Amino acid sequence: MERLLHYVWKYGLYDGGNLYTADGLPITVLDPGVRNPDAGPDFFNARIRVGDIVWAGSVEIHRRASEWHTHRHDRDPAYDSVVLHVVEDDDAQVRRTDGEVVRQAVIRVPSGVREQMEWLLSRDAPAPCLGLGRIRGIEPLHLSAWLGALASERLERKTDTVFALLERHGGDWNEVFYITLTRSFGSGVNGDAFERLAESLPFHCICKHRDSRTAVEALLFGQAGLLAGVCGDDAYVRMLQREYAFLQGKYRLLPLEGFLFRKLRMRPANFPHVRLAQLAAIWSANDTLFSEILEDCQPAMLKNRFLTAVSAYWETHFHFGATSPPGKKPVGADTVNAVLINAVVPVLFAYGRKQRQPAYAARALQLLEELPPERSRLVKTFADAGIEVKSAADTQALVQLQREYCEKRKCLYCRIAYCLIRKYGRI
Repeated sequence: MERLLHYVWKYGLYDGGNLYTADGLPITVLDPGVRNPDAGPDFFNARIRVGDIVWAGSVEIHRRASEWHTHRHDRDPAYDSVVLHVVEDDDAQVRRTDGEVVRQAVIRVPSGVREQMEWLLSRDAPAPCLGLGRIRGIEPLHLSAWLGALASERLERKTDTVFALLERHGGDWNEVFYITLTRSFGSGVNGDAFERLAESLPFHCICKHRDSRTAVEALLFGQAGLLAGVCGDDAYVRMLQREYAFLQGKYRLLPLEGFLFRKLRMRPANFPHVRLAQLAAIWSANDTLFSEILEDCQPAMLKNRFLTAVSAYWETHFHFGATSPPGKKPVGADTVNAVLINAVVPVLFAYGRKQRQPAYAARALQLLEELPPERSRLVKTFADAGIEVKSAADTQALVQLQREYCEKRKCLYCRIAYCLIRKYGRI
């Protein structure tokens, strides 16, 4: 497996930590180079000392030296920069296009390293390294550093999404925040549907009717397709239907199909109807929400922006029709935290980056550190395995770890796997 050799070369895990050329000269790796994901040699800008001479250039890695010829590198000028050919089996002498011999080194993979890698890559588990309690043996400092890097990775990914929205909507930050906030209210199950709703209902339509809670609710429920086909003697529903029919014609809106919004196996408090009622309350209570968020510095101040009460109808309903026991149905603490994590933090961070005002990006990072950890099965799984979770930054890091490394089986790019390989591979 060639990627195993790449890993061993990059981290210096070869047997004994010593390398020699095929003719017996000692090799000191000053810099293994930068991994090349594209065509050409495997590592660029490597620096090695052979004897008393330092060489700078590329490194190519194969299991067998003869693969140099199989892949026609001897005819490709791109490989003339190779200063070292690293192989497991030195079964052939190789040359550059001008006929000059390329220096070779035989690399030995310690059996313990090979066993640990095979154990990680072959396990049929959502997160292969969680087995046998091995994570508890890793130094907390290493875990903390890796979680910090993962949290930054996830925030960068979300920033790219914000920038894409910004480009699509002509640089309108209010529109971008409106779409991002709406998506966050859909949570994981209805996130895509809620985003489609916001994309189909321009923010200016909401802005023009903020002084009327009924109009804002009519726009959100009607555009979501949740008013279509609802009949009976419910006066509130009939009022929303009339209001939406007028606004739909005024703004030439094309509603979504109601079946997009799911509520199966969902707690009633998370039903899409309740979430939309809460969104209507938020937009009706805040005239310039994005500007206010730019000004608010404390988590408590930010949270207050979202602590609004739903209209009277929704105090006794979870959806249209059947009544429910009376209750205010405010936006819950977990939901507010999720909104801050998934909407406020990424937009605030992206705004700081785009406007070249690092204070906003720093505030976003601080907010993520100050918010409590999210509660989910994924977070509990990693916490039970021995990873200490202190804040929302840590839980976002674990989401990034699971989605981008564990699920994609990119163990060889994960620092946890590296620590385990060194520890249990006896390096």
